Amino acid sequence: MNLTSAAIQILPMNADDREVIRIVDEAIAFIKSFGLHTVVGPFETTVEGDYDTIMKIISEVTRISLKAGAEEIMTYVKICAKNDGDVLTINEKTEKHN
Repeated sequence: MNLTSAAIQILPMNADDREVIRIVDEAIAFIKSFGLHTVVGPFETTVEGDYDTIMKIISEVTRISLKAGAEEIMTYVKICAKNDGDVLTINEKTEKHN
């Protein structure tokens, strides 16, 4: 698989708004630490890269959030992958709207 994209939403449960933002910020920092094309939105963070790196991010981001102090985390993930070739990029999907 070539270019893969994933939308990741971390939702800390049983936390006040400030704590939610702090934990989510740590999750976003972790995602950005991979140096991939990343777009942060109000509900989820979208990242593009090779499939294995994307899966590594997904497998660790919940642990990172729990380690940041969340008592419970809901993690929602959408993955776009293609057997042969690249998926549409974030920019291809959104540039006409920005």
